[in-house]
Amino acid sequence: MDYDVLVLGAGIIGCAAAYELSKYNLNIAVIEQDYDIADDVALINCAIVYDGCECEDSLISRLEVMGNSIIEKVADKFNVNYKKCGHLIIAEDEKSKEKLENMYNISMSRGIKGIHLLDRDEVYKVEPNLNINVKKALYSENTGIICPYDLAIAYGEIAFDNGVNFKLQEKVLDIQKMSKGFRVITNKNKFTCNTVLNTTPGENYSIDSFNKVNKSISNLRYFLLEKEFSGNFQNIISTLNESEDKMYAIPSIEGVSIIAMKTNENITCEESIKKIGNFIGNIDEECINTVYESSFYNDSLMIDDSLIDNGYIKITGKNYNQVTTTPAIGKIVCDSIVSNLNCVLKKDFVDKRREFYRFRSLSNDERNKIIKLNPKYGKIICNCQKISEGEIIDSIRRPLGARTIEGIKRRTGVAFGSCMGSQCLSKISSILARETDKKITDIVQDSKNSKIMLSRIKEFDDI
Repeated sequence: MDYDVLVLGAGIIGCAAAYELSKYNLNIAVIEQDYDIADDVALINCAIVYDGCECEDSLISRLEVMGNSIIEKVADKFNVNYKKCGHLIIAEDEKSKEKLENMYNISMSRGIKGIHLLDRDEVYKVEPNLNINVKKALYSENTGIICPYDLAIAYGEIAFDNGVNFKLQEKVLDIQKMSKGFRVITNKNKFTCNTVLNTTPGENYSIDSFNKVNKSISNLRYFLLEKEFSGNFQNIISTLNESEDKMYAIPSIEGVSIIAMKTNENITCEESIKKIGNFIGNIDEECINTVYESSFYNDSLMIDDSLIDNGYIKITGKNYNQVTTTPAIGKIVCDSIVSNLNCVLKKDFVDKRREFYRFRSLSNDERNKIIKLNPKYGKIICNCQKISEGEIIDSIRRPLGARTIEGIKRRTGVAFGSCMGSQCLSKISSILARETDKKITDIVQDSKNSKIMLSRIKEFDDI
């Protein structure tokens, strides 16, 4: 066999599973069709860590509770940005008020601690900047916000340092059952393995020809507000009303507010801004830094280990709480696979991420020390976000380093400032070309069909 375990998909769940499996003496590979790992994580590097109280499905709620209990320790160990903050779920009408009270009773029956029902006046004391009609609110003390891409990268880097082989830009074409184990066919290779963990079902493979996923999808529009915006909230806020539309206010790690709107309607940006005004009060369009669109998934999430005796396990569905449930799913699938294989824990497992620097978060004394070690940390490339050349180079040279502009942006935060990369994109492209020994015309945004520069205007052999 080429491998003991093949993990299909290097999304956040695939990386977490690879990390958990890398603790054992197993030969593991991860196959990913994209240029980079964790491409299933939204570009807005800020996700809510839920606690199970908002979830109707009891199984997913248990996964949220388990993930919530793990994620803060994982973030601290991996040096991932995490911030504890409360969550206000607000009922705007009488029907939603009844639903909220039912949600509270279910949370109590599930044994979730730190949940409170607040009346109208108590809500406005907690968040005076709210501009909506409040009937009642559910307040949770257990929630928080985390940088999901940073978490996924940390899982992947540690797995890589512990011997996991990541095969990027390989698309799985088929999974075939053999007399012993499996044959996984990609567009580049054929691999044999004892166990397959499929974190991206949806294709019709020989082993698994019926997969229907991602049925419940809504549109999600994010608005990143400038730091100067005066109406920032201290807690995560979400609305509950008779319609399917929802509003979210999320305080980011960097201190700015993110307003998100979930809707099934195809509305203009102007209409969206008007709805935001009804949520947080009148807002000047100049306070909006970025508008970004994504998808909101609410599928039933399932760990299907019905074929684990044959060596096949899959994770079906995609849910909005994926980041919260990831640590729990990683542990559960690892336990299932390990119990089915003859393996032991490694004695030399390194449960630590390689050091890196966030230049803008350091004191001047710390910055001067780093600049003495490497002068490139003294050259600021992104003036808006105070990102140095040293950080960009490190993001490329690290394990599973960035190979696209999008990869550098997600790892460092460049081009997320007020200029949106207009002043630094050409510099970033030049650094990436130099570090990867490529032509500037070969540098891509995030895929082979997204080149930054199609061609040069003039070519010179010498100057």
